[in-house]
Amino acid sequence: MKSVFKIFLFAALVGFPLSVKSQVKIDLNKKVITIDKNAKANVKKAAAKDQGQNTKQNQGTQDNQAAAGKNDNKTAAESNTNTDNQSATQEQHSMQSFSTYDFVPGDKVIFFDDFSQDAVGDFPALWTANAPGEINTLNIASGKWLNLNSTDGNYFLLKSIDFPKNFIIEFDIVPKKTGGRIAAGLILYGEDKPKEMDTNPHPGNGGIIISIEKESWNTMGYKTGENSQITGSSSINPVEPEKVNHVIIWAQNRRFRIYHKQAKVLDMPTNVFDGTKFNRLCFRLSRGASCGSYISNIRITSAAPDMRSKLLTEGKLISYGIYFDVNKDVVKPESYGTLKGIADVLNENPDLKVKIVGHTDSDGADAANLDLSKRRGAAVKASLVKDFGIDASRLEADGMGETQPVAPNDIPANKALNRRVELIKL
Repeated sequence: MKSVFKIFLFAALVGFPLSVKSQVKIDLNKKVITIDKNAKANVKKAAAKDQGQNTKQNQGTQDNQAAAGKNDNKTAAESNTNTDNQSATQEQHSMQSFSTYDFVPGDKVIFFDDFSQDAVGDFPALWTANAPGEINTLNIASGKWLNLNSTDGNYFLLKSIDFPKNFIIEFDIVPKKTGGRIAAGLILYGEDKPKEMDTNPHPGNGGIIISIEKESWNTMGYKTGENSQITGSSSINPVEPEKVNHVIIWAQNRRFRIYHKQAKVLDMPTNVFDGTKFNRLCFRLSRGASCGSYISNIRITSAAPDMRSKLLTEGKLISYGIYFDVNKDVVKPESYGTLKGIADVLNENPDLKVKIVGHTDSDGADAANLDLSKRRGAAVKASLVKDFGIDASRLEADGMGETQPVAPNDIPANKALNRRVELIKL
């Protein structure tokens, strides 16, 4: 009788259908990869559904806006249960403790990719490579991730980007535990003649290589015709394997600063050669030294907007530099530079009053988005009052949800434009 029962149970388990989400899921704790043998056939059919499930992590105003509704984000919200259960003490960090976060994202999103438009198991549409790679989901984080599934190779963004002299690039990276010391190298470079994949050690006619390592950070500026390089190094707060690391890089002409884990980990006043112009981006794995990583939530913005002019002259400041966790209204420490800039303008102009308005994209339920945007507007007001001493009577808070988009809610880059906080002169 027991044998018959075991056979029946085995048959039932074998016949149980796997969802699209479980077709390619990396379990970093158990080192298990679950792949449905029919995944490739089902992925194309599920692509439209996958496109709607664009959950995001640690992107502040670049994250999901609601856990349920039109794009079926319920699962993404459930995956963040542990994060949501953190104590209030852990969440309510004092902004003054993170004054090293002095970067200020600008009012323009130049590029954004969270791979939400790509099917699990496929190579991302906006990228190309000379090494294996595919889109995965992770058991430790929401959203989709580009698996740099090699220890030697180059992963290029296909489009060229007209980088300004002052910009911020940030992304999430999960280094793999086994393998070499280098999680990944980020190369920003310039080229005169478009080349889809320049795999030379020093691509283009000049640039910078930023080596993101498990024990250190290393940078190297180079230029064609120069016999030497401009190098920098730091061992402060390196990235941790099998954890989500949010890396922020601020380029200001020749100066490069790197931020990680609530600290400025490297500040090089002159890290690139004079006249270097960037228009390409690449992640690189170095043979024999790299462990491979998962990458997501890549965002490039302009930097250091003229807040005084925006508020006093134009009457409106659009900010992409106020950060929140997924579906939450707690202002993150990375927001310090932006909030300090706003507070400085208010302190210098004692008669100025502003209205703080939160905005979302169209992912999730309308009502949930509206509620979240209002709570975030109120959180920004509370931080300006508590952490920077601004009189509460000078501030109003509101939220518009998804009702006032500045771009179509069709692709990740446009949705990133709609997730914002606005300050309006009263």
